[in-house]
Amino acid sequence: MRGPLSASIHTAVITTLFTLLALFSAGTQAQGLSDQTISSFIDSLKAAEQLEPEFEDLSEDMDSQNDGTMPDFSRIFSDSLKELEGHQAYGQLEDLVQDHGFGSLEEWAATGDRIFQAWMAIEMEQQSPAAQQEMNAAMSEIENNPNMTAQQKAQMRAMMEGAMGAMQSASNAPPADIKAVRPHVDALREAGNY
Repeated sequence: MRGPLSASIHTAVITTLFTLLALFSAGTQAQGLSDQTISSFIDSLKAAEQLEPEFEDLSEDMDSQNDGTMPDFSRIFSDSLKELEGHQAYGQLEDLVQDHGFGSLEEWAATGDRIFQAWMAIEMEQQSPAAQQEMNAAMSEIENNPNMTAQQKAQMRAMMEGAMGAMQSASNAPPADIKAVRPHVDALREAGNY
């Protein structure tokens, strides 16, 4: 079957492949963290400090609900954003992030998740393997402490395992994100007051 129908199917397949290739390329480029995006995110964090009084009561609520587990460093902003929904300052924060070039709070939070995870990976890379040795020593100390009950040991073990899991989560940051964030570490530390 090599007639006009065959040629039109062939053309449709090629057109579809080129369209998919173009979409894939655009998606790949959109996923990169640019210097401008990282700088805009850091600037938005600094500007958000002005909203701090608006969030004091929410912060107290969140602290009282904290169950002692370590946060997931790969979703720290997205998870915090869920806690913020319905709060009166949500709209103010949304305006603020849009003023800094983000289309929505969700886009801002997803960008923040990536930046924070890469930043934590960089910080841990500078502290490893000492941090891992300290964690192992602390676990051993907990297990061998005669003054702790089995329940206390279990709670401490769970906390330590949570911390180790959080460290592992941070270390899984994409290498491209780590490379993009590395030049901004000092600015991130300053914005986070670390």
